[in-house]
Amino acid sequence: MSIVLGYDESPGARAALATAIDVARRFGEQLVIVYGTAPPGAPGDELRTHEAALAQLGGEAISHALAAAEEAGVDAITQLVSAKPVDALLEQADAHDASVIVVGTWGESPLQGAILGSTPHKLLHRSRRPVLCVPIPD
Repeated sequence: MSIVLGYDESPGARAALATAIDVARRFGEQLVIVYGTAPPGAPGDELRTHEAALAQLGGEAISHALAAAEEAGVDAITQLVSAKPVDALLEQADAHDASVIVVGTWGESPLQGAILGSTPHKLLHRSRRPVLCVPIPD
């Protein structure tokens, strides 16, 4: 079993990282830090350029999260996945038999999430596994 974390260095993701590290440590589970690199849009050369840029940013982001997990003494790995964030998280949750998916919430109201389709909102409706949504501290 594992704890799967969606991480992109946003304030919500930073709060989720702290919670995911705590949960992984308490239950002795591996932390799988995931970043989905697929941008929204239609296929084409521009999309490939955007995905390459997102992969570079994502690689840096998850390496920072990995360092924090290792510093806390938590066994962790990173997964840079060529998929949209929700699909990447669901795929990795299945691949690593996750007991929970952890994501941060930030910058949008529940109504905005429902209308625009935020990652936490989509996960709550699509995941067959528990989803822990971590708000940013005040």
